[in-house]
Amino acid sequence: MHVHPGCQAFRVAQSGPPRRVPAYAGAVTPEELATLVRLRQARDRMDRDYAQPLDVPALARAAYMSPAHFSRQFRAAYGETPYSYLMTRRIERAKALLRRGDLSVTEVCMEVGCTSLGSFSSRFTELVGESPSAYRARDHSDGAVVPACVDKVHSRPRRVTPGARARSTATPEQPDTPPEASRIEEAPPQPAALAWTP
Repeated sequence: MHVHPGCQAFRVAQSGPPRRVPAYAGAVTPEELATLVRLRQARDRMDRDYAQPLDVPALARAAYMSPAHFSRQFRAAYGETPYSYLMTRRIERAKALLRRGDLSVTEVCMEVGCTSLGSFSSRFTELVGESPSAYRARDHSDGAVVPACVDKVHSRPRRVTPGARARSTATPEQPDTPPEASRIEEAPPQPAALAWTP
């Protein structure tokens, strides 16, 4: 179908400034599709085998890419690096185990695939906002009546910028926190989910 040049110019003028197009939007070539399939397989492996000793070079080899290229492609497709995605999964699982309360912090560290307690604790504190010991000691009984599948959705770590959170809670005495790094925080439970009864 032929579009009159005047109509085309009008549509462009009405649409406003050009929007940023995501890396994998629009037509996908067979090569890009194959790359996406391999990236999805790597992400599925991280979801499934998060407790195994995974690293970026091993994941890149399985995807037939160099580690640097794999990291760039993964970030373009999913918005975060493979290491960050894997740590999000490990911290998510660690939070669930710590809420249970029957394992020590060291046991949880090993259970989720981390080999260094110091690194695990510092990463957990950086992403969650409190130490694993403090998180374990906190009362989690309010979520005990919620089914595990619902709890998993509502307690999933999500990336936030500290500056955005500081700006929403800042008072004149409290300056904003610079948005230098991101961390993961627990999503607040939804009232509808807590009203569930067996």
